Amino acid sequence: MEVIADFHIHSRFAMACSKNITMQGLDFGAKQKGVKVIGTGDFTHPSWLAEIKENVSAAEQGLWSLKNSKTQTRFVLTTEVSTVFERNGRSKKIHNCILAPDLEVVDQINDQLRKYCDLSSDGRPTLSMSASSLVETVMEISSDAFIFPAHAWTPWFGVFGSASGFDSMKDAYEDMEKHIHALETGLSSDPDMNWRISGLDKYALLSNSDPHSVPKIGREANVFEFDEGELSYNSVLGAIKKMDKKHFKMTIEFYPEEGKYHYDGHRNCNVSLSPDESKKYNGRCPVCGKRLTIGVLNRIEQLADRPAGYVPKNAIPFVHLVPLQEVIAYVMKKSDKSPRVQELYEKLIAKFGSEFSVTLHADPNEIRLIDKELARAIEKIRANDVNLIPGYDGVFGVVDIMKRMEPPKRGQQLQLG
Repeated sequence: MEVIADFHIHSRFAMACSKNITMQGLDFGAKQKGVKVIGTGDFTHPSWLAEIKENVSAAEQGLWSLKNSKTQTRFVLTTEVSTVFERNGRSKKIHNCILAPDLEVVDQINDQLRKYCDLSSDGRPTLSMSASSLVETVMEISSDAFIFPAHAWTPWFGVFGSASGFDSMKDAYEDMEKHIHALETGLSSDPDMNWRISGLDKYALLSNSDPHSVPKIGREANVFEFDEGELSYNSVLGAIKKMDKKHFKMTIEFYPEEGKYHYDGHRNCNVSLSPDESKKYNGRCPVCGKRLTIGVLNRIEQLADRPAGYVPKNAIPFVHLVPLQEVIAYVMKKSDKSPRVQELYEKLIAKFGSEFSVTLHADPNEIRLIDKELARAIEKIRANDVNLIPGYDGVFGVVDIMKRMEPPKRGQQLQLG
């Protein structure tokens, strides 16, 4: 039984998130995407936690189903918290994801964390405590809880971010690093990039969507394989911690160039630079002279002790995908919010059952019966035969599926002036 899981989720109570994110919306979105296990997100927020408790009933060990729902979606109790602290005279900011085995543990975690901030202020609360203190606090409550750094490479809030991060997990989590078994690679990096750093071999590489709206669910995800009756909170976490390839089959990835912090750059001046180009300008914008936002690829290059293309023996495989609505919009040359795009999307879901059934598994010949150009686009994505224009400084990159644009060379300065 294939189980696609997306652990890093938000509610409408998180800053900059859609007001349409409800428990019912998450349940519907997960089914449409083909996500079997989805995080509740934001269990630290009192109002959202009340909705979780009101709407779910216990299913398999550590998993929950939505009351009165006809879907087979399972929820796992999750949240993201920001830890802000000083280390060696510098401000550090690390976002962390927490998974909990039951509601009693959630209540205990919240009782402790509300000492460090007003949990009702944001679905993604900012805690005045170190990352190591967070881990210690949570693990003292339950050894079955699970913590990993969120979007590990983003400049301002990633454990390895260029603006406030660290150079190793041990530096960031100190003596609590022993409880860290995974990291989230984020939209702007993929496993191939992380494999270049030998110090990360011991951590499972997770991919999650971190969505701010329901349609963004599953834009990155994790794929597991379990026998009937085997699925549970413990079985999923066991597969992650052991990097068990029998059960943890692969991750589904954005092309990292599409992420909005892949290259170095300065959005206000429309400047996007590869790490090599950035070095030529000493990390400063060649237009205005201000410091560039140093992107994920540059940080990878700084910490890498292996060549590009290195694959560790214990590596979990991955595939690159583009969200189906993006693909349809690209083929039609329309906005992904266009009624025509939505019409074809719904037709494909009705035919194949879910988005991942289309993008991962469907026979292109069957897709071709519905739309020939879409079938060709999906084949090109599966073959990694696309052009990529990297994102930078908060600007998403572009996946040029049909190579309509002049292909940039990797490391080339793409925009200047």
